[in-house]
Amino acid sequence: MDRFLIRNNKKPNDGTQNSEPAPKKKKYDESSVKVRRYLSAYLGLGFSATKSDPVNAQCVLCGQVLANSSMKPAHMNRHLSTVHPSHVGKPIEFFKRKQEAFASNCLEIAKVASVSSKALRASYAVSYLVAKQKKPHTIAECLILPALVKVSEIMFDTKTATALQSIPVSNNTISRRIEDIASDIVMQVIEQIKLTKMFALQLDESKDVSGEAQVIVFVRYQDCSDIRENILFCQNLQSRTTGEELFKVIDKFFAEGGILWNWCLSVCSDGAAALTGKNNGLMAWIRKKNPKVKWLHCIIHRQALASKRMNAHLHETLNEAVKVINFIKARPLNSRMFKLLCQEMGSEHQHLLLHTEVRWLSRGKILNRLFELRQEVHMFLLEQKSAFSSLFENQDWVCRLAYLADIFDKLNDLNLSMQGVRTDELSLNSKMCAFIKKLEFWLKKVQRNSVSVFPTLDKFADDSEIDNLNTICDCIREHLTKLRDELVSYFPSIMN
Repeated sequence: MDRFLIRNNKKPNDGTQNSEPAPKKKKYDESSVKVRRYLSAYLGLGFSATKSDPVNAQCVLCGQVLANSSMKPAHMNRHLSTVHPSHVGKPIEFFKRKQEAFASNCLEIAKVASVSSKALRASYAVSYLVAKQKKPHTIAECLILPALVKVSEIMFDTKTATALQSIPVSNNTISRRIEDIASDIVMQVIEQIKLTKMFALQLDESKDVSGEAQVIVFVRYQDCSDIRENILFCQNLQSRTTGEELFKVIDKFFAEGGILWNWCLSVCSDGAAALTGKNNGLMAWIRKKNPKVKWLHCIIHRQALASKRMNAHLHETLNEAVKVINFIKARPLNSRMFKLLCQEMGSEHQHLLLHTEVRWLSRGKILNRLFELRQEVHMFLLEQKSAFSSLFENQDWVCRLAYLADIFDKLNDLNLSMQGVRTDELSLNSKMCAFIKKLEFWLKKVQRNSVSVFPTLDKFADDSEIDNLNTICDCIREHLTKLRDELVSYFPSIMN
């Protein structure tokens, strides 16, 4: 035991005296550290002063920087004698010349490393165009800049082409430029909102092709005497897509930007429960911050919902048309064989279009394309011995397909006319009211067994010499009546 205490520099406790606790270490105090000053005589040792705070010593021969605590003549002499022994004992004029040369070299390096203002502006301009056209960021370095250089060599001279090569357009640079531009635009929008202190929101939550849930928010505000609208932000939802999570994302953005909920006048969205629920919907959380905010169901969304309702025969025809398209389009071999068939027949189109339920306009597009290629599709289905070939031999089924192509084409035109910037509720309601009146006019025409208002169906009936249109007219009357009633139920105010 005694040996262990002696080895560890401890005295044995024999009980005659109390062992005292070890003294505590003093805390490090930055204010107690001595800051050394640079003296002009240090230049005779080959060291100049840096512009940092505190001042450090830098060798004018190799550029090595000594810490402020090491700014001592002994340390400088050791560096000079060990690293630069051939310059020991040189006069101070020699080190002054080395100092001037070292400063000149640093300036030249800074000039080479820096980017001119024109090249910087050009880099931002190229980045803006890449973002606007939604192209990959590598296109600037792989295509745009080489094309500019080649054109400059041909049209102007080599000097101009060399100057263009100084424009920074790498993948990471373009990404940073786009982020800078986006951040600047957002800050401008936020500043305008703060000035007016009144704004309206339009938002939606959806999933992209990779399955990521995203919320996108548009804002409409007053700028001087004009009304402007911009995208405010688009962010991913990390967890659930509930109203509470949506509110947290928007509220966090408002808090970071200094935007108050009291300035929000109205919110426009679809009718999903996560957005409109009384207790846990997004609007419920927003009204806790601002009870006076108004909610508006998106007019375009209401029009799309009303357009989905149709009678059983037309719904069955639409489903069968989608199955025919999937039989050809969703199978690579069938798709290639169908393309070759269209080329041999000299068709205007060589591909069918896939239907997507989320994309409202896809119904009209796929039905029009399928009707245009109905003969090619029928021939291909016969070659494949598919049971779907019998559909195109049924005139009633083809008539319903032609009508669906016509009516959804008109609905697509209405939907597109209501999209775009600077739209308002009054103009959209007037367009919807005009469309309902058109439906009533078409209904009167069909009641007289006339399908002249539907050009695709009318042309097919004339070409096929269909005399009895009672069956298809009954189906059309039923659909038009239901469509009119659905639109009136979604827009009750415009018919008063």
